[in-house]
Amino acid sequence: MLLSDRKGRRYTQTLTPGATFHFHGGFLAHDELLGAPEGSTHRSSKGQPLLALRPTSSDWTLKAPRGAQVVYPKDQAMIVALADIAPGLTVVEAGAGSGALTSALLRALGPSGRLISFELRDDHADIAERNVAERFGGMPDTWELRRGDVVEGLATVRCERVVLDLLDPSAAVKGAADALHPGGILVAYTPGVVPLMRLREALDADERWGLAQTSETLLRTWHVDGLAVRPDHRMVAHTAFLTVVRRLADAAP
Repeated sequence: MLLSDRKGRRYTQTLTPGATFHFHGGFLAHDELLGAPEGSTHRSSKGQPLLALRPTSSDWTLKAPRGAQVVYPKDQAMIVALADIAPGLTVVEAGAGSGALTSALLRALGPSGRLISFELRDDHADIAERNVAERFGGMPDTWELRRGDVVEGLATVRCERVVLDLLDPSAAVKGAADALHPGGILVAYTPGVVPLMRLREALDADERWGLAQTSETLLRTWHVDGLAVRPDHRMVAHTAFLTVVRRLADAAP
């Protein structure tokens, strides 16, 4: 459950009978929230109003426990769109991190798709497992988490999409081309310039890739209050470069 106080501060709670939510404005029993309609307002022990809603995927991403840095909602949305993620596809993801992008991909793939996530670090894999299980109420049947190196793992799969969130995605370029069906899509999330340069060099050197394009997504909110309409002074600017590229048909012998 997402709880929002009168100053817009947000708190997430997994509702449990008999449990209590405590914050600076007092406490509120979970039993009062269980069964209550979404969008209802409840009073804490100190009379503070709390608006109760089911958290969105974006809310969950920002509040979930994390080990690795999460892929934020603005980039999740672009990755799902640029990779053309759709129900029924088989997608390879590396790494799983804290499970935020994993969850976005699973939702887009639906019950008929399949997601294979590679994670080299056991501590990150443990957090991803817990977060995804909590997000979906259990481990999704459409998800397979493999603890190991994606560069080696790509040799064992065939897929339609590859999504990379790695320190050096260029190392996986050849394996991704081997794993992808012709027409498939690779999307790479690279926060830094140097890994981006290495990635584009590796893509340019392999004739099986084409139509490469790199972009970034900037998010700016606006203040709207009657006639006072202006952009907010702060914005979510650069978080990462997103590179999308298509797998071409193999050259004729």
